[in-house]
Amino acid sequence: MTDLEWLAVALGLANVALVVARSVWNYPFGLAMVCLYGLIFYETRLYSDMVLQGFFFIVQIYGWIAWRAASAATQVPVRWLAPRTRLIWGAAIVAAWLIWSAAMARFTDAAAPWVDGAIAMMSVAAQILMARRMVENWWLWIAVDILAIPLFASRGLTLTAGLYALFLLMSLVGLYRWRRAAAEPAPA
Repeated sequence: MTDLEWLAVALGLANVALVVARSVWNYPFGLAMVCLYGLIFYETRLYSDMVLQGFFFIVQIYGWIAWRAASAATQVPVRWLAPRTRLIWGAAIVAAWLIWSAAMARFTDAAAPWVDGAIAMMSVAAQILMARRMVENWWLWIAVDILAIPLFASRGLTLTAGLYALFLLMSLVGLYRWRRAAAEPAPA
């Protein structure tokens, strides 16, 4: 474990805690975290996760703008996807996972292309849904965390595996809180 990993973990905890609280201030922490994890995942040959950090950087900026525009209040409003839209997202995630992971397995020396690819594609979808303030993002983050914990541990990223265990707990809390918030009537 490096100092870089320790700092990335601290930033990640702050980021997700603020997302759970629906605070727009999660984004500065998230931007710093993804920069550090890009380097960490390159060093451990988790290339899908490395590329994912670049995507996260862009979507973090998009989310920051979208959340600031959504509400002047301290907590942004959240909502559910329509059932048909949910199915479309699910099919797109599976298709993207199969294509991405096959390419990583064929064209790189990736350490775990199929699991890493699944984590990457679900993370892409979860991040977009989070930026759009959709409750379903938490279900995807829960699945990501369940896959990521053993993968990161197997690559010697013990601290990061621990972070994802905490992310799993925070994702469960986030799902609970966002479900409740989506059920509340919109403010007048």
